[in-house]
Amino acid sequence: MKKTFLTIAFAAVVGGVCAQQKTGLPYQNPLLTADERADDLISRLTLEEKAKLMMNESPAIERLGIPQFEWWNEALHGIGRNGYATVFPITTAMAASWNDPLLQRIFDAASDEARVKSQQAKRSGVINRYQGLSFWTPNINIFRDPRWGRGQETYGEDPYLTEKMGVAVVRGLQGPDAENGYYKLLACAKHFAVHSGPEWNRHSFNILDLPARDLWETYLPAFRALVQDAGVAEIMCAYQRIDGEPCCGNTKYEQQILRDEWGFEGLITSDCWAINDFFNKGAHEVSSDPAQAVGKAVRAGTDVECGQSYFSLPEAVKRGDVTEAEIDRSLKRLLVARFRLGDFDNDELVKWTRIPESCVASKEHKQLALDMARQSIVLLQNNNSMLPLSRNEDIVVMGPNANDSVMQWGNYNGFPTATTTILQGIRQKTGRDVKYIPGCGLTRKEVNESMFGAITCGGKQGMKATYWNNTEKKGAPVATSLFSVPVNQSNGGATVFAPGVNLENFSARYEGSVSFDKDMTLSINISCDDRMTLSINGKVVATAAKEGNEVKNMQKKFTFKKGRKYDIAVDYVQLDGSATFRFDMISTYVPTARMILNEVGKASTVVFVGGISPRVEGEEMKVDEPGFRGGDRTDIELPAVQRELIAMLKANGKKVIMVNCSGGAVGLEPESRNCEAILQAWYGGEKGGEAVADVLFGDYNPSGKLPLTFYKNVSQLPDFEDYRMEGRTYRYFKGEPQWCFGHGLSYTSFCIENPRYNKPMGKLTVTVENMGKRDGDEVVQVYIRRTADVDGPLKSLRAYKRVSLKAGERRDVVIDLPRERFETWDAATNTMRVVSGRHEIMVGSDSNAANTIDVEL
Repeated sequence: MKKTFLTIAFAAVVGGVCAQQKTGLPYQNPLLTADERADDLISRLTLEEKAKLMMNESPAIERLGIPQFEWWNEALHGIGRNGYATVFPITTAMAASWNDPLLQRIFDAASDEARVKSQQAKRSGVINRYQGLSFWTPNINIFRDPRWGRGQETYGEDPYLTEKMGVAVVRGLQGPDAENGYYKLLACAKHFAVHSGPEWNRHSFNILDLPARDLWETYLPAFRALVQDAGVAEIMCAYQRIDGEPCCGNTKYEQQILRDEWGFEGLITSDCWAINDFFNKGAHEVSSDPAQAVGKAVRAGTDVECGQSYFSLPEAVKRGDVTEAEIDRSLKRLLVARFRLGDFDNDELVKWTRIPESCVASKEHKQLALDMARQSIVLLQNNNSMLPLSRNEDIVVMGPNANDSVMQWGNYNGFPTATTTILQGIRQKTGRDVKYIPGCGLTRKEVNESMFGAITCGGKQGMKATYWNNTEKKGAPVATSLFSVPVNQSNGGATVFAPGVNLENFSARYEGSVSFDKDMTLSINISCDDRMTLSINGKVVATAAKEGNEVKNMQKKFTFKKGRKYDIAVDYVQLDGSATFRFDMISTYVPTARMILNEVGKASTVVFVGGISPRVEGEEMKVDEPGFRGGDRTDIELPAVQRELIAMLKANGKKVIMVNCSGGAVGLEPESRNCEAILQAWYGGEKGGEAVADVLFGDYNPSGKLPLTFYKNVSQLPDFEDYRMEGRTYRYFKGEPQWCFGHGLSYTSFCIENPRYNKPMGKLTVTVENMGKRDGDEVVQVYIRRTADVDGPLKSLRAYKRVSLKAGERRDVVIDLPRERFETWDAATNTMRVVSGRHEIMVGSDSNAANTIDVEL
């Protein structure tokens, strides 16, 4: 009855609007189904027009009234790369909340902001990259190895937790009315399939002989859930090959598994320039030229290309590499998606177009960011109940991440209206100017204190950037930006410097002014690819250019005299290939141990905020630091300079509380001995500093749980390039980690006991008691193991529930555990199914769950 009423109501609204919308042709009629409209439109398109519509930059086709459409947008943890937006914690941090309902609320908020920004772009007459309604998120790859730099984009190492989080993201982005109205946005599950690094060889890497069990039990479940349970609109195929076939041209995965077996009816998009890897020298080299490559991709089922090789589709048809009917099959899928968004229809029909602009970076969304940041923080260690601290405690703050706002943004990030650093959060919480001592850099002993904050332009703090889509700075600029933090741009991952700017063959001018109240000798640090000219007060003082394939790093010492104004301008030219531009002004010194201890003085406690940073871990990065390669890590331990500094503080009688910031697991074995307490703070988003302070001083009782195993060191890991699960993650690792999957302490203590399973009802009941003096949240975790399956996982997460308990409260908690949750790999039939026999149910506060009961299925 409800669905019928909605359909009639929708038809009535359409009838009232049709007079305002041209509906002379069937594809223009919103009363027809999306399939009917797509079929009609396809019949009217030329082959060349079809090819253009199948690329991410889909142009307007004016003769048919087809609007421009941009398939490429990002919302990894909030709207990315499109001006001001709410910046939520990085993805692994949100996974550590184990709170998928909150995650869905966050992506509902992010999708509100996305719709507003899309409407703004639509009114401007041009929709650039990062301004459309198709969002290439969530990343539901399994974080199988902590060395992977992009692991921070995922929801951790466990298939079930990833599934639950991924479903929440899709539902938040696509909205609740997809059946009876329009999609809010299009979500995209990536990267299909079996992808998790390394970054340095992803364009040529070939996964061979992956055991079927690992494929079906570890790498594919989250994708299946997003297709079948969440109705995800898009799937992105990955860069690498599997058994010799590139993922974006792999019929087994795209057709047999995704469409035939799972019933996926949405569209498949390529990762960016992945089709070029089919024919590029040194990459996969499975095709001789672009026409053969695009034919292979479309025949396998890749409907949209991120890139420009699909321009060769007409040639591929002419040569017989693909048929026009096969192109029409793909084209229909992407047109259906656009019709379901309301992309061709009057805004009055699409309620999502009326979301108020005031929602962007709103107070309510910032509160969600704070809620998630608090819930994401994991208390790894708390010896002698060192935490929480008293506000009056004599502390100093130290470490390279303490006052770094950009670190907190993670990667694939948006730009917040304001960011609370961890140092600022501590100072605000204590109400006093707590001393800050950098102590060291991220990976080096020297302390680099940025003076970028002294730069102004046009009366505003920051450095202005102006961009041209040519290499001569000719004509009207295509975009401008204002940087309030040191400039750090690259086109890695096919990221444009600003919406509307080319990836290649562009130029830019960065400019601002400085004046100091004392003489200052600073190092002006610039990295560039391809050419750069630095001018001060109109005089060229330095030039730099790329040397071969390497980024040119330039450091220019310059003395700024007291009271004088200096106009700084950097002219940058990018030709083709990689683009990199970084700019900062640095005051550098190398502190000695004596200097540091003298500054610490009599303070007995040091809050050391260290770890790593998105500047050194991420997608296909150029990083020249020990322990890092191409955005990945070669060593998972804390950088040596930080490790040595913490040990020195310990040796001199200081109590150290460590706040570790990272996108993934860091080996902290020595730190577990040298620190009284350790917090895992991840990259906490714009409110991360406030959240850390709330936990440090006890205004929030920590409840985060690790979505990853924290290993002791790299010696506990198999070969990074080995995709077999043997020896990996809590499910197969037989050693003793530093902290296990699901671990996370509280300022209170919980008792979980007496699990009972009602097999007919599919319900598990467990008694949970808060035995401490503080209210708190516990995450009850449920694992299963089929006892006869000696080759299977040691255990697998199959349910969890977040429970809030008052101090002293005791309660029975009921958790859904239906029969299908016992599904495992059955070697006898080579399928995933529920196998009869004895199963263990393990319940606890982490993956070392001690409460065990047997169930016969």
